[in-house]
Amino acid sequence: MRLRPIAYGDHAALVDLARGAGIGVTTLQPNEERLGRRIEVSVDSFDHRLEKAQANYLFVLEDTVSGHLVGTSGIAAAVGLDEPWYNYRVGTAVYCSREIGVYRQLQTLFLTNDLTGASELCSLFLHPEHRRGGNGGLLSKARFLFLAEFPDLFAHKVIAELRGVSDEQGRSPFWDSLGRHFFRMDFSRADYLSGVGNKSFIAELMPQHPVYTAFLSEAAREVIGEVHTSTRPARAMLESEGFSYQGYVDIFDAGPAVEAPASAIRAVRDSAVCEAAAADKPDGSLFLVSNRRPHEFRVVLAHGAVGEGGRFALTGAHLDALEISAGDSVRVVPLQATR
Repeated sequence: MRLRPIAYGDHAALVDLARGAGIGVTTLQPNEERLGRRIEVSVDSFDHRLEKAQANYLFVLEDTVSGHLVGTSGIAAAVGLDEPWYNYRVGTAVYCSREIGVYRQLQTLFLTNDLTGASELCSLFLHPEHRRGGNGGLLSKARFLFLAEFPDLFAHKVIAELRGVSDEQGRSPFWDSLGRHFFRMDFSRADYLSGVGNKSFIAELMPQHPVYTAFLSEAAREVIGEVHTSTRPARAMLESEGFSYQGYVDIFDAGPAVEAPASAIRAVRDSAVCEAAAADKPDGSLFLVSNRRPHEFRVVLAHGAVGEGGRFALTGAHLDALEISAGDSVRVVPLQATR
């Protein structure tokens, strides 16, 4: 397996992957025209033809044996700079009357644009048949090597909006208790419209005043800041890399937004530049290895260790997948944090 930038020839495979992603992966909707545009934007981003406000880098995980695409992941360079970026900020309102002996703390939701300008990890989806053997870690964490290599392309803060709680039919208890009353559409429709770029309805219809969660159903209150069952591993991975929840949630399903300074992300901070060397069977722990090239960026997962003189041994197959030769420069980082 290797991670690489998406290409124009990947359109049909991307549409197939999007159809399997399901409701809640807002930035990967199965709209052929929209996905074609995403590929175009990504190609232009890697070619440095777009400003940060429009740049969006989309990667694919490719089976190097079959040539099939089995997953996607992306990075938006800076959200909210050309259209509003909305979140709810979870807060507290205090009401107190000494005269009648009442003191109340009530949870509130404020509609905000506080995360405007941050870089966003997005479009993470791995085909269920390939959720094994470190593929998930490669697909998600390989993006951090791109961040480490080209920091000027991104913001100082990186966020990830995680999928909130919904059932097998795509119903969200948070949406049913709040958003549905203002939008008069089901969650899947609102999520789709937002994902394909029709976001003006959010500003037009969303309540501008604080929402007191006491008025929501118990089921809705329980899922604020919680993730979908299938997203729990992704949240745990991001937290192990230094991301944390700071009280911002999605306006549709109340899934949490986690964030971290780019320079403090473990795989960015601990990555090292090495010289590639050839070996038949390198020993060691699993490392992410990138070729450091902006236009033909490639990342593989390989066993190894940083040796004397800053060399990192790779098999011929890994060198071929990275499209480099022994002696070329690579960036490496352990797949998992070392204690």
